[in-house]
Order: sequence, then structure tokens, then C-alpha cells
Amino acid sequence: MLTSVETRRSIRKYEDRPVEDEKITAILESARWAPSGNNTQPWRFIVIQSQEMREKVAAVSHQQKWMLTAPVHIACVADLSSRITGHPEVVLTEESPQHELKQVIRDTAIATEHLVLEAENQGLGTCWVAWFTQEEIRPVLGVPGDKYVVAVITVGYPAHAPAPTPRKKLSDIVRWETW
Repeated sequence: MLTSVETRRSIRKYEDRPVEDEKITAILESARWAPSGNNTQPWRFIVIQSQEMREKVAAVSHQQKWMLTAPVHIACVADLSSRITGHPEVVLTEESPQHELKQVIRDTAIATEHLVLEAENQGLGTCWVAWFTQEEIRPVLGVPGDKYVVAVITVGYPAHAPAPTPRKKLSDIVRWETW
């Protein structure tokens, strides 16, 4: 098994040191190479490094102050226009019924996990944050209504090493041929 898959943890406390631009580029490159349905590549990323913007993102993420220890936040955004064109009036929320929304969220989640695993490979820690609403986070990031913020990934050098969390046995999660 890939070491980065096995060793990755959700990090909620980071060292007070910047992340090198080369490492940020490497994790974004990894996300860029993710697979997507019909090669639509619906993902877009916003790299957030300023204290002011990280404070705003943490505020709309239910005041999760621990996020501020991470020197970098990366907003992972699904772009519906990669699947639906000519409908700028479409506004996406958690309740949107469009099938295409589910497709772009799926594909953006794949790219986001590529990003997270490459961060681990680069010696960085990450944590998925998704405790926000579109209504609150989009204005902070300037994201249009036809885009969907899937996650904000905190990135930095881990200041702690959490123990592995228990995993279910394969026999509890795998079926062969049918349910």
C-alpha cells in the first residue's frame, strides 16, 4: 500500500512556518492530473495564504480557530460550467437537484484527494474542512453562484502526529459480485 495513504492524518495543529511555493505547486500539479468524467476537469483551486483571508474562511467555517494555525488554505471548487454551458442563472447550493452538480463534486473530490496525498508525500499535513454553507463561503472567496465549494484544505507542517484512527475490516465493507 502507498505509504502516503496509510500515514495521512487529519492535522489540526501546524508549525509556525511557511510552506514553500514549490511544494504548493507540486500538490496542485497532483490534483491537476486527477481523472474526471469525460475529461471535464471541473476543479478550480484558490490558494489562500494571507492572515486576513484565512481568518475570514475560518469564520464562515463555524469559527474553527484551529484552521488559523495552517499557513495555507486551498479552496477546492467544482465548476458546473464544465458540464452545463450557457446557464449562468444556475445557482448551486447543498439542495441543488442537478445531476451534473453531483458529477462535478465527485470529480473535484477525486482531485482534492490527489492534492491531500501529494501533500503527505511532500512532508506536509492537511485537513479537509467542509463545515460551511455555500451562502456564507462563496462571498468571502468571490466564488460565483454556479460554482460549488467542495472543501477547504488546510496545509502546513504538522505540529503533532495523531495516532491512526480505527479502520473497519475489509470484510465489513466489501461485497463480491452483489450486495
